[in-house]
Amino acid sequence: MEISAIRKLIADDLQASDALILHRLQSDVALINQIGHYIVNSGGKRLRPMIVLLAARALGYQGKDHVALAAIIEFIHTATLLHDDVVDGSQLRRNRETANNLWGNAASVLVGDFLYSRAFEMMVQVQRMRVMDIMSHATNRIAEGEVLQLLNCRDPETDEAKYREVILRKTATLFEAGARLGGVICNSSEAEEQALAAYGRHLGTAFQMVDDSLDYSAAEADIGKNLGDDLAEGKPTLPLIRALEVGDEAERAVIRGAIENGGRESIGSVMAAIESTGAIAYTARLAEDEAAAAKAALEALPPSAFRTALAALADFSVQRSG
Repeated sequence: MEISAIRKLIADDLQASDALILHRLQSDVALINQIGHYIVNSGGKRLRPMIVLLAARALGYQGKDHVALAAIIEFIHTATLLHDDVVDGSQLRRNRETANNLWGNAASVLVGDFLYSRAFEMMVQVQRMRVMDIMSHATNRIAEGEVLQLLNCRDPETDEAKYREVILRKTATLFEAGARLGGVICNSSEAEEQALAAYGRHLGTAFQMVDDSLDYSAAEADIGKNLGDDLAEGKPTLPLIRALEVGDEAERAVIRGAIENGGRESIGSVMAAIESTGAIAYTARLAEDEAAAAKAALEALPPSAFRTALAALADFSVQRSG
């Protein structure tokens, strides 16, 4: 199933979610409207909201709260992007200038805070304490992941276990929460909720591994940011960790220096080392394993076109080029 077919399957839900996102972005503070609309309308995949909508429909949900939850997940995600770009000093995202590059760091952080608080305001209106419980825990985990990543920056001793812990918290947690929420509003069984949580967790892990791989293997036009951004920030992502593990002495020295010093000056040598050590292929294999685990988790759900679409999203997460 292609991504276009998945979107068609839940077209009405997606349209309702997008309309709600635009409506709840409204503020009487003009700058909030300006920055909020800029980043929300910047061409994101809406993958996380799609997971919420599909998970709910896969369990037969017929109400409207899944639309609000999809919008909430997108607001949380958008807030993290605003904050991430400030922390990373990013200048380009989705082939557009970042909000912090256009309006400054202070404005980006504060609008991110607005989106977080608006998301929790919307959660209260859903009137399910379980939703608040899941999302408050998730946002804390995401913040912890960001801090862990900050601690790992410029540290060539970061190993695969530490890397996995970062992406579990920083990225996979929101995927997991979104999928779990789809079950919560259906009053699903514990087994179904746990299956959806596992699906989201594995899918989010696969998605981030591919993202990290693309930073060294994709065209800039495809990934929508500057190639080698992770290297410039001294982030020891999986392709670098793997190349450090199996590379020869010269390759390890180049990569260690690049991580410790940051910048793109040695990106040519680093990419050569990544290629010669098969680090991209290694990362792709682990991402495929995670996607397979995500699809296996779905076996606990009843068969439906929506379950098929969730499985197709797992395939999309590892097959995409940007």
